Amino acid sequence: MTTRVTRSTYVLAVNDLETTARWWVENLGFEHWLRADGWAFLRRDNCYLRIGHCADAIPPAQLGDHQFFAYVEFDDVRAFHDEIKGPGVDIIHRLTDQPWGMREFGVQTPDGHRILFAQAID
Repeated sequence: MTTRVTRSTYVLAVNDLETTARWWVENLGFEHWLRADGWAFLRRDNCYLRIGHCADAIPPAQLGDHQFFAYVEFDDVRAFHDEIKGPGVDIIHRLTDQPWGMREFGVQTPDGHRILFAQAID
């Protein structure tokens, strides 16, 4: 193989850009690294988000239970879980060791986007 992935970026359409960007920063520890008209660019380590204001987007909460947009792996998912759990974060799947060798938990953003965080079980 001659090429490799250098970064993964997720693009999310949201109805309220400022509220959503603030939620990612205040609750999940992301930081702003760029702003453009109608866009917020956020990152935490090697996980990047491009959040775009789309007033007419279908709310992700209406897409159903299996509409996860990302699976982000951590070196210590339990520590990340403990860092973010609290009243501002809707944990929709509790921290669980899965039979496929991963420890996972899932959250839902205020917009209804769903994401899983995981770690390989040693």
